[in-house]
Parts: sequence; structure tokens; C-alpha cells
Amino acid sequence: MARVGRVVLVLAVLAVAGAAVLWASIPDVGYLADENPDTTAFIELRERQAEEAGEPFELRWSWRRLPEISPYLQRAVVVSEDARFWDHDGVDWDAVENAAKENWEAKALVRGASTISQQVAKNLYLSPSRSPLRKLRELLITRRLEAELSKRRILAIYLNIAEWGPGVFGAEAAARHWFGRSADELTPSQAARLAVALPNPHTRSPASDAPHLVRRARRLVRAMHHSGLIDRATLERAHAELEQAP
Repeated sequence: MARVGRVVLVLAVLAVAGAAVLWASIPDVGYLADENPDTTAFIELRERQAEEAGEPFELRWSWRRLPEISPYLQRAVVVSEDARFWDHDGVDWDAVENAAKENWEAKALVRGASTISQQVAKNLYLSPSRSPLRKLRELLITRRLEAELSKRRILAIYLNIAEWGPGVFGAEAAARHWFGRSADELTPSQAARLAVALPNPHTRSPASDAPHLVRRARRLVRAMHHSGLIDRATLERAHAELEQAP
């Protein structure tokens, strides 16, 4: 029994030490309340991947304040990526439960449940890995983000660091790359196309006319109408634009 007690004590000490090391590895995010990051983990990852493949990497990234980003894009991204963004504390536990049920029934990872706050944590500081340790770090960083930043600031950061194509990061670069205009000039249909491309524009191009993506974009412009952001005429025009190649 004494030996068992010593083993338990050692394991407890190791667990506490591991937790302390893990917490110490969580970055300080307080500066993000007033400053913009000068790089992200995902930008650096894409640079390394291009270098390893012997390919050029051209970064297109221009930071914009939230008022300088189309309200249509803001609305479309929240509805598409994290409908309860304004209400949860960083993690949408209902979405996590529903995703777990769907994945269990499908016996495959068919649905994720990452919130916008979690995606900010991942894109800024982590990797695409799905390991339990990486996910734990993501949750801890998310808690810090929610504790130290406003929701509007978290949304602004996400819209400025999201990946929208090879070397294309942030709403401004995405709007110019895909539609030849600035982020504050996006139309409802263009905003919807950008939103449905997230979180993986490499497989869901904003220029795609795939029926399932067009259907998702149509749902987003309807959500804009239901919220009062656009009127009926604008809704119908957006639907018509979505039926055409961008």
C-alpha cells in the first residue's frame, strides 16, 4: 500500500507540474486589445510549406479596423462560422455536443464545433494539428482571449487573420483578390461567398459555383435580410448575383 501511495503521489506531482508548464506556455494576449499582430502561426506555416516545396510565397495582408470591413461580411461570417458568437464564453458547448453526436454516428470527423474565438487562438498561435494537447492549448488561449478582449475585437482579429486563399489573409486582401474591391465595398453576395469559403478556402473557393456552396451563400444573404441588414430588393439582387459566376 505504501508503494501505491508513493506512485499516486508521484503521478499527482507530475500532473501538477505538467499543468504548470502547460499554463506557462500560454501566450499573453492582452496586448491584442490595442495592437495588431505582425504575423500569425498560419502565415508562418504557409511560408514554411512553400519553402519546403520550392515554391514562391507572396503574402497579401492588409489590416483593417472593424468599421472598415463590410457589415455584410461581419454578419455572414458570424452566421456561418459561429451563430452564438455574441453569447458564449469562447466555447459553444451545445455545438460541441451536437458535433460529437454526428461524428460518432458517422464514425468519422464530419463536423467541427470551433468558435470564432477558438479559430483566433488556433490561427494566431497554433497549428492545424488535432492532437489533444494542441486542442487543450487552444481552449486555454481561448479563455484568455475572452477574458482580456471584447467580442468586437475578437471578431476584428478573426476577419483580419482568416485565410482566404494562397497567401491571402484577412478581409481586405480577400476582397481585393477575389472581387477587385476593398473590404468595406463588398456586396451581400460577395460577402456570402467569402464566408462560405471558411474555414478552408483551399477546398471551398469563393469563386466556386458548386451548388452546395451557392445554397449556403443564399442562406447567408437570407439571414442578412431576416436581421434587417438588407431589404427585399437587395436580397433578390444578391440571389440573382449568386447564380452567376463571380
